[in-house]
Amino acid sequence: MAYAVFGWDGQDEGALPRRMAARDRHLAVITEWARDGRLAFGVPLFTAEGKIAGSLMILDVPDQAGLDAYLAAEPFNDRTDPAQQVWQRVEVRPFRIAPLPYRPLPQPGTPMASSRTHTVILALDGTDPGAEQRRLAVREAHFARVRSMAADGTLAIGGAILDRPEGRMIGSVAVIARDNDAAAQAWMAEDPYVTGGVWRDVTLYGTRFAPLPYRPLPGAA
Repeated sequence: MAYAVFGWDGQDEGALPRRMAARDRHLAVITEWARDGRLAFGVPLFTAEGKIAGSLMILDVPDQAGLDAYLAAEPFNDRTDPAQQVWQRVEVRPFRIAPLPYRPLPQPGTPMASSRTHTVILALDGTDPGAEQRRLAVREAHFARVRSMAADGTLAIGGAILDRPEGRMIGSVAVIARDNDAAAQAWMAEDPYVTGGVWRDVTLYGTRFAPLPYRPLPGAA
């Protein structure tokens, strides 16, 4: 079972210093979790202006207990001292990683980019009675489009947000190799989930990758 964990930083003047103070401990935890396969993917989230908004962590754990263990270990989620708390709000969504021929994620030793390289797309479906049928009607066309994009590195990871573990699909997360919102919007404009009216509430975040000892994603060669 996968979970998409969105941790949202504060927007006050102390937010960035709090993050930087906990960053080394955070990297130590996610390195361990990536090495043993419990962290499938993890990145910071930036606004269009380049300000830190928070983090996206995609966990590959068997159950709720695995999620709880991560949240307890994550320094950004340390709630013992509110004055030093990095994540002011945490949003957890059950998630299913789409099995696609992804390229390997950056491994230790890979230089880290100094600026934004990718865009995280957080897209929620409509909530009307026809929403699920619209998704199912164009799902195969969507997969036909993104399969080759996973192979060429355009799509780093993607999958479906679920309403409950193993439940109904209600949205998507996609991380694409586009370094600005305009380019990401152009990519989205041709996707069947957009042309088919599936994605109704879309938010974009910039990101870059830290090299971690990730295991291959589902479907990766």
